[in-house]
Amino acid sequence: MAPDTVSLRYFLVLAQELNFTRAAARIGIAQPALSARMRRLEAELGTPLLVRNTRSVVLTTAGTALAESAPPALAALDRAWDTARSAAAGELGTLRIGYSLSTGAETAPALVDRLIRGNSGLEIGAVPMATPEISPAVADGRIDAGITRGEQPGRGVRRILLQRQRIGVQLAQHHPLAVDPEIEIADAAAYPLRLPDRAANPVIHDQLSALFRDVRPHPRFHTPAVSFDMSQRDLRDGATLAPAGEAAATSQPAGVTWRPLRGAPSMTIHLVLPREQSPLHHRIRAVAKTLAHELNWLPD
Repeated sequence: MAPDTVSLRYFLVLAQELNFTRAAARIGIAQPALSARMRRLEAELGTPLLVRNTRSVVLTTAGTALAESAPPALAALDRAWDTARSAAAGELGTLRIGYSLSTGAETAPALVDRLIRGNSGLEIGAVPMATPEISPAVADGRIDAGITRGEQPGRGVRRILLQRQRIGVQLAQHHPLAVDPEIEIADAAAYPLRLPDRAANPVIHDQLSALFRDVRPHPRFHTPAVSFDMSQRDLRDGATLAPAGEAAATSQPAGVTWRPLRGAPSMTIHLVLPREQSPLHHRIRAVAKTLAHELNWLPD
């Protein structure tokens, strides 16, 4: 049976001082208590560690061997304790995050950067995913967390509101409406509106199209051939406007700008976690809440 580590640490102090009075004072215990600890340690090991007399303390051969071999063993044990504590605090392990492409310009990078900062034992893999796939992937454990725009449906998950964004429209810089700091919803509806394919993201498609529900005549909606048309030629040419959240203002392609829609409700971004959460999940939730506060993602 291994000796208790407290007595072993006391022995190492005594092995350096070779004096019970000085060792007890350095440790901060009474000398009789230290003597009792050493006798118990010797009994556990089944061999004398010290030769005592009224004037001095001398290490036995076994005592010398223990004094040399114990420090690295205790250091390894300390590292094991630190590793366990880091794991319990969610600072150790591999975190798999899936994010919708619409959150990849600002939200996902900011959260990943904050998680990595100061957590050298945490490995993070972040991959873009189709929005409807994120909540199911979190629920069945394929990924540990997700970041989605809108409150996406799905069972077996918890959603934490991470960010609110104003809704506006992307439009060509030379578009007539671009001269206004804000655009009326009815004015935007007079032009063809570029929306994401509903099959790719029904929540956001429905939320954006609902902005124009009461506008007469009904606007014309244009869906690009692919979910994320990187050319956006119709937008740059001024042929369409694209309803989008405020994050679009920070990542505009050349020739395109963003203007808020007056009176439009906010768009939300959510952190998606499983219902049954590990220390790693508690860690990402705490970091996300701190980040949202610092960056004013959830203004009153």
